[in-house]
Amino acid sequence: MIGTTRRTADDGEFEAFAHARGQHLFRTALLLCGDWHLAEDLAQTTLAKLYAAWPKVRRAENREAYARGVLVRTHLSHRRLRRSGERPAPGDLPEPPGSPDPAAGDPALRVTLLAALADLSPRDRAVLVLRYWEDRSVEETAAELGVSPGAVRSQALRALGRLRGVLGPQAAELGSP
Repeated sequence: MIGTTRRTADDGEFEAFAHARGQHLFRTALLLCGDWHLAEDLAQTTLAKLYAAWPKVRRAENREAYARGVLVRTHLSHRRLRRSGERPAPGDLPEPPGSPDPAAGDPALRVTLLAALADLSPRDRAVLVLRYWEDRSVEETAAELGVSPGAVRSQALRALGRLRGVLGPQAAELGSP
């Protein structure tokens, strides 16, 4: 039967998962890439990949971690492909109304932090977002990035140093992770 859609219990289970975790995936994608529209694309691509592999995903011990891993790999793959050299200049476009607040506290400090994250390499940004913003353990971060825990520790240390260098004196206002 071409053109008909057959709904299954798996579809309902996936829809519930996507509804429950979709916004969180979007916020993580936004922190990873710093671009609202690209974050939406990354979250949607991640959900599409999860849907295609749902029989495997539903058997995973931790579906959220599986989804985050897919999101991070999708982001890193997108950065490697460099499909478009065009990037909107920061500050040219206002945030859409009702956009999620990725950081609590001082909005100016949040903007500074997001701009500093955008100056880091995609891999450094992924390590910092997963390790400190998402509050993942070294082992969880290593599993999601497909590297050793030692690599996560050393990369996080170097990335934090770069971030502190970009932030300058404002780094003290953020506290230490």
